[in-house]
Amino acid sequence: MNKPLSTSRRVSSRPPVRRIGVLGVGIMGLAMAANLVKAGFEVYGYDPNPQARKRLKAAGGTSLKNASVLASNVDVIICALPSPKALHEAVQHIASCGHRQLVVMETSTLDVADKKAARDILKAQSIVMLDCPLSGTGAQAVLKDLTVYASGPRSVIRQMAPVFDGFAKNCFDLGAFGNGMKMKLMANLLVAVHNVATAEALLLGQKWGIAPSRAVQVLSDGAGGSRMLQIRGPLMADEGWKTPTMKVAIWQKDMALIAEALANAQVPAPLFSASVPVYNAAMALGHGDHDTASVFNVLLRMSSSP
Repeated sequence: MNKPLSTSRRVSSRPPVRRIGVLGVGIMGLAMAANLVKAGFEVYGYDPNPQARKRLKAAGGTSLKNASVLASNVDVIICALPSPKALHEAVQHIASCGHRQLVVMETSTLDVADKKAARDILKAQSIVMLDCPLSGTGAQAVLKDLTVYASGPRSVIRQMAPVFDGFAKNCFDLGAFGNGMKMKLMANLLVAVHNVATAEALLLGQKWGIAPSRAVQVLSDGAGGSRMLQIRGPLMADEGWKTPTMKVAIWQKDMALIAEALANAQVPAPLFSASVPVYNAAMALGHGDHDTASVFNVLLRMSSSP
């Protein structure tokens, strides 16, 4: 935990966590599961994709046949889901299991209203949900280089510290449920801008004969450095974007959530607004299943236009 809470207050007698379920074993879910296995937890998972289930088994986890069975056999469920529909369906299964000591960590990037609706369904069954979106890419998740933006009951966040430590480098307790998602959208706004800015700078260097790999090395050490330069910059060389750590198609969902939040708060965002057409162009150019570093290719093709 980044800011340890006082241990002078007694917390509830929830049993220690031994068995963790991961619901959604895609890029992020698989990385978290693998690190939790390494941390000594029993890890179970469910994903409708057979290949994802095979990868979970290879990482040392156990695949179960559905979300209901998963919920009945673990102490904590970590949700890493692609859509509100997937969350709603998962919550119906989890709520039916009758496991009143269960804690659900919702790590997906979804609208706060959708998460609150899921929380309320589980709360009616005495199941606690935490809003715990993650800051970091799939590549960072593999290295346990994630930050958790946790929000919800403070005592439960405190009790889940060993789980957070199993897959993340850091965790912030942000207070009321939903504050985690608010911080996540702020972070993703910066990511959206920094990613395109990285592509612009590296393409300029390439036009001057400076290799992107060399530019990343030098720029990362100076005032122009950023996490996106360090993480996504290397993927912008030699079509590295073909191995995704965040697919453009999934990122479009995040972009829509940021745009809605900005509009609702009446916050002008000229830099974010300027980045939107670049990601839209990435989709149009067939980069939907590629990493968001493919914005480099978008700018490259724009610069080569007659």
